[in-house]
Amino acid sequence: QVQLVESGGGTVKAGGSLRLSCAASGFTFRNYPMMWYRQASDKEREWVASISSVAAYTNYADSVKGRFTISRDNVQNTVDLQMNSLKLEDTAVYYCQTHLPTPTGPKDFWGQGTHVTVSS
Repeated sequence: QVQLVESGGGTVKAGGSLRLSCAASGFTFRNYPMMWYRQASDKEREWVASISSVAAYTNYADSVKGRFTISRDNVQNTVDLQMNSLKLEDTAVYYCQTHLPTPTGPKDFWGQGTHVTVSS
């Protein structure tokens, strides 16, 4: 079955860096775009970044543009999020996500999330 497993979260001081990774399995990874989302306490989940299936295109939320970089490895079936110049407001649970066809229709698949805490 489809599995998305995030790793790499932790606590870092403001201005620091973290690299998140998401390991995917159970589907033909190279055929599908991948996304990162995040959810801070008491806030709705928000989209952070996207990457196309062959990594030709990337898009970022304005709040992270210039600081975060999404990348993927279609051999290792991983999608990473390099986060630099972290701010307090980047504190959240980060999720990787993809949208796949299923016998019952298109469906969103999510990982379990990895916690990122940015401290002052």
